[in-house]
Amino acid sequence: MSKNGPIALIFHTAFIVFMLAPLVVVCLVAFTSKGYISMPTEGFSLRWFRAILENPDFIDAFLMSLYLAIVSASIALAISVPASLAIARHRFPGRAAFTAFFLSPLMIPHVVLGVSFLRFFTEVGLSGTFIGLALSHVIIIMPYALRLVLASVTGLSRDAESAAVSLGASNWTVFRRITLPLIVPGIAGGWVLAFITSFDELTMTVFVASPSTITLPVRMYNHITETIDPLIASLSAALIFVTVIFMVILDRLYGLDKLLVGRGN
Repeated sequence: MSKNGPIALIFHTAFIVFMLAPLVVVCLVAFTSKGYISMPTEGFSLRWFRAILENPDFIDAFLMSLYLAIVSASIALAISVPASLAIARHRFPGRAAFTAFFLSPLMIPHVVLGVSFLRFFTEVGLSGTFIGLALSHVIIIMPYALRLVLASVTGLSRDAESAAVSLGASNWTVFRRITLPLIVPGIAGGWVLAFITSFDELTMTVFVASPSTITLPVRMYNHITETIDPLIASLSAALIFVTVIFMVILDRLYGLDKLLVGRGN
């Protein structure tokens, strides 16, 4: 097996540093004791982390984003699984159009989607409601969930399913005990990607959200437009820390390779 040469190692190191440098800077700024954005040259302080706990608007916005992302990703995945099975395993008129319809939100700017959703929800009486916000998020995250689930279904051998059917298993039993376990990596990856996309969505949500359904990205955006202080940096650092801790725990308890790639032999 050939090893990477010095040029490749230098390139990889530079690439990793380039990717991580902004996150490191944000985390360092979050610990400043000053009232403006600066590196903590005069010592570290938890002042701006305490400010997060003292600001209930950010806590409520975080809970709203978390709940919205879970609901939207789950609904998108519930639609993506049967859609992927239909697209990958059946040939029917309009199959290409059916696929393009589900993937079409990727080709439309989120600003255009936001204005369209605002106009439509105003007409049907869903403007500013959680239902309208969730439906709009389901539409924009559907392509991400569909692509990963479709990738896991495409090329999947049906020999085990055929054997189960020949032994008298029902279609639901075959799906629950054979098909579903085989496509779990795609389902898990699709849900995680859809969750992240929904949680981080800002451009479209600005048009659809109301004062009672403000998400965390919208709250952070509104805060930046009003003032510049290290509160946003501390909030970003807190999200980074929580994400890292969650991924480490998930890797220790189950294994990221098993969840996102699949079980090895």
